[in-house]
Amino acid sequence: MAYSPHLRSMTSPGRGRIWEVSGKQTHWFILAYLLFLALPCMGFLPNFWSRVLTLSWDSHTHQYITERAIVNVTLETLRSTKKHQGNHAEEQTKLGRGFWRAVGEVVKYNVDMDFLSSTRSNPVYHFDSERVDSAMGMLRQIWAQTLLSVRAKEYQSARRSLGQLFHSLQDFYSHSNWVEMGQRFIYLHLLQPEEPAIPVAEEDTPTCMECFSTTCRNNLLPRMTTRQQDTQLLTTGYFSTSPTKPQGKCSHGGILDSSRHKGAKGGINKDSTSPLFSPHHYLHVEAANLATEATLSVLRDLRDTVGHKTFLRLFSVKQVPALVFVMDTTGSMFEEITAARFRAHSIIQSRAGSPGQPGTFLLVPFHDPEVGPVYETDDPNQFMQHMENLMALGGGDEPEMCLSAIQLALTHSPPLSEIFVFTDASPKDAHLFDVVKALALEKQSKVTFLLTEDPNYTSESKRKRSGRKRRRRSEPLSPDRFSLYSSLSSLSGGLTIFTTNSDIRRVSTIVEDITAADKVTLFHVESDQELMSSHSFRVDSSVKNVTLHVTGILTECILTSPSEQSQSLLSEEGPLAELERFEGLYRISLLSPIQPGQWKLQAKNDGHLTFNVIGDSSIDFLYYFATVNNETHPGLARVEGSPVAGVPAFLVLTVTDLAPDEEPSFSHVTLLGADRENLQQVMLNSSSSSSSYSVAELVGWVEVIPRVPFCVRLTGRDSRGNKLERVSTEMVQPTHVQIQVLSVPRLVPGHSTMVDFDILNHGPARLFSLSADDDCGYLHKKGPHRFHVAEQGSFRGQVDLLTPAAAQSGATVTLTLTVHALDSPDSNYAVAYLTVVPPDPDTSPPSCSAARVQSTCPSICNESSWSVSLVVSDRGRSGLAALQLQKGEGILTLFHSPPPTEDSLGEAQPDPDQQQAHRDTTTSGGHHHHHRHKARLEKGEPPLNVSEWAPSSSQPLWVRYTSSCCSARAELLVWDTAGNMKRCHLTSGQQRQLRDRSIETNGARQITLRGVFSLLLVLLWSSLL
Repeated sequence: MAYSPHLRSMTSPGRGRIWEVSGKQTHWFILAYLLFLALPCMGFLPNFWSRVLTLSWDSHTHQYITERAIVNVTLETLRSTKKHQGNHAEEQTKLGRGFWRAVGEVVKYNVDMDFLSSTRSNPVYHFDSERVDSAMGMLRQIWAQTLLSVRAKEYQSARRSLGQLFHSLQDFYSHSNWVEMGQRFIYLHLLQPEEPAIPVAEEDTPTCMECFSTTCRNNLLPRMTTRQQDTQLLTTGYFSTSPTKPQGKCSHGGILDSSRHKGAKGGINKDSTSPLFSPHHYLHVEAANLATEATLSVLRDLRDTVGHKTFLRLFSVKQVPALVFVMDTTGSMFEEITAARFRAHSIIQSRAGSPGQPGTFLLVPFHDPEVGPVYETDDPNQFMQHMENLMALGGGDEPEMCLSAIQLALTHSPPLSEIFVFTDASPKDAHLFDVVKALALEKQSKVTFLLTEDPNYTSESKRKRSGRKRRRRSEPLSPDRFSLYSSLSSLSGGLTIFTTNSDIRRVSTIVEDITAADKVTLFHVESDQELMSSHSFRVDSSVKNVTLHVTGILTECILTSPSEQSQSLLSEEGPLAELERFEGLYRISLLSPIQPGQWKLQAKNDGHLTFNVIGDSSIDFLYYFATVNNETHPGLARVEGSPVAGVPAFLVLTVTDLAPDEEPSFSHVTLLGADRENLQQVMLNSSSSSSSYSVAELVGWVEVIPRVPFCVRLTGRDSRGNKLERVSTEMVQPTHVQIQVLSVPRLVPGHSTMVDFDILNHGPARLFSLSADDDCGYLHKKGPHRFHVAEQGSFRGQVDLLTPAAAQSGATVTLTLTVHALDSPDSNYAVAYLTVVPPDPDTSPPSCSAARVQSTCPSICNESSWSVSLVVSDRGRSGLAALQLQKGEGILTLFHSPPPTEDSLGEAQPDPDQQQAHRDTTTSGGHHHHHRHKARLEKGEPPLNVSEWAPSSSQPLWVRYTSSCCSARAELLVWDTAGNMKRCHLTSGQQRQLRDRSIETNGARQITLRGVFSLLLVLLWSSLL
């Protein structure tokens, strides 16, 4: 680990008098003052708050473009499958909380390109300063990295690279003269190198004329706006002072761009509808529409490359919670393993009859010293078989490697997971607590412990209590040996349940309760009061099947309904609820009909209690804290890790899955302390960002972040006027130190990689300790390392990872950095996901070259047919992988080599009997009918695996498509083994019908044959025909 002792002032502009008048909600207008503090905006505005800062309420932001594209392609994908045919509005309202978190991740990594110091001023990431060729190369590398991550099922890494790709791709249309040239379609060459390219203006070629007003019309030189393809030149605006703008070049423009004063004065950016920020603001909508089409194109290409099912998993569409078991497998765990096996079987059976994905199943076994391996699958039958093979064997000293196993579970499980830990042993690897805590908070996953050991028992009393052989105890047991488990469950919003071997099977019912679909939290609190305590929770009209879980020992418990009817749960049966009592857990189910309104629970306990109230409802929320970024881009930058205590911040919430016919309203959130006391109320306003997608994005102003741990409760009213509440159970840990990862480089096998970070001290001068950890063991030094940071200062450092030469491409390394102040409880964390990529990836897609078209289509289409012959080859070094007929009603015939005669290529459109005969030769599993030298494909069949049929994937294939004239269009998808895809569009009616496009449009596009090798193949085949 290397450090550079670079200290700098960390006084925030946001700590001045700007925030002092915010108490009366005047901050919405006062924040416009930040316009004059911010530096220029590069690219479309980052997110919804940018509209406020630039006073351009109708601008299309990166957030808006990205969200809209993902939602549209997701709904399009769902509608393409029969089981999801149905009500369009219903599809929108049931995408799930996981979907909106996944979309939020893509948006976050998109707008981060405007906020991170490593990317915000680099022209390559924004298509600035005519760095078009470098930007295109970067785009193609990110696309290849995205495919690697998706194929490796590293979906979080894929979402990160996808967000980065979208940002640069969208910026091209805002920063270049593409729109001014009259282009109505997207620039395919950006991601497809074989498509026609438009040259970039040379450095000494002037591109702009002088402009002396905020609105610049016709300031591009005529050659930069010509529509004649053979004379067109691309240019993009120069931004600020780096790099220096040559004389006569275009500027980015806007009142805050310093380069706009240097000739040629003015600018060409179309980032917003504000003339103060965008000289070509009048073309903003056209640029935004093209950016949207380009984003849609990438998403459709990704979907067709990885398959519909994988695409939906990438965005966690309609995903039920993952079932994650961390299992102690030492010899004393027979009953626990049996209970987990029983619950897994019950959950799988219940999900089998419900629509949608069965979810992710993950198992991490551990004992001492072995941890893992991780078993992960989306096949419930395979998971159940693996659970059946799990055995309780061996023994050893009482501490086990439990936190190591939880780290693996958090690393491999999706965000928002519920993780269940079965053990009777304390942790041997307590040094990993901070890493596990960071991962749980970053992924918003809850960790629940089911412990079959009472912490108050001594080793001697335990042996007397148990009739069978237990673990060997190397030393007396500490009563607080499970405190790390309790702390982890508390801060993540989970539970710690102390039970017995005889009750573990019944207690494990909680696994089914929590992992059911559409579960929301209505109330969560921990209590150590020995006197009678009183708690309340609200039920609204959207909530069904309310269940209360209480851990600990109750001596009295009284439930009171909104109508003031009471029931003593421990001593009587009644009309309100049914109680099930297990060792260490009380399960209380409200009886139907459940009254909406405020319910009360009075309880007297013997020791520590945890109350958790859940119910069935699609209405839930996500949130994050943010601060105004006024470095280079006006907008709200998400706070990574824990927020800074004692300073102002924004709270941004996304309320998910709102039904269009019963849309609730939301007024405020309350920050609640550890005992659920009110710390601060935050009023909410709508951002008007995502209201059309059955979600509401709300923003509130937190005057001062509390100095104590807190959780967030959202309050509103349902459509019937009943008060509505939702609680986020994880505890926010305010702090006075931050850690920021400055760059997330790619990992190359056999090479060393440096990751830069900053430590920001928001307190007095003091010593800090930094530790680093990764899940693959690539770190050179893990620490801890000590260093001094001045008051309100910062410290920049690096960690070094050495990637083994045998590392698998597409794998993700999870890097966790934690920092602690040595004189106070202040701490924070950062989590980065790094992807292993090959040193020289193949980014060239396959090609389709039209050789011959035969078309004699009369006015009566069903009496004739048309056909097209083409050559399919791979331009890169990977080789062909698969082909699929995506659209078209005809038949595609493939050959290893050019057939000797035209007749052997294929016949005219088969009659119905011939078509039925072809279908009869297809197996029930959907496999293709093919012979040794010929294969046939129809629409709806799975992709043909070239390696299973062709003698060599590096050789070209000859293809003939034949169809009735009633079906005049077809689309062939071709992949190489690196994952690059080519869309080959075939059309009847013209010569050279083959047109390759990434999106469907009504306009015609011409394509020329490129590549000497492909041309020779075409000429050879044409001569044979």
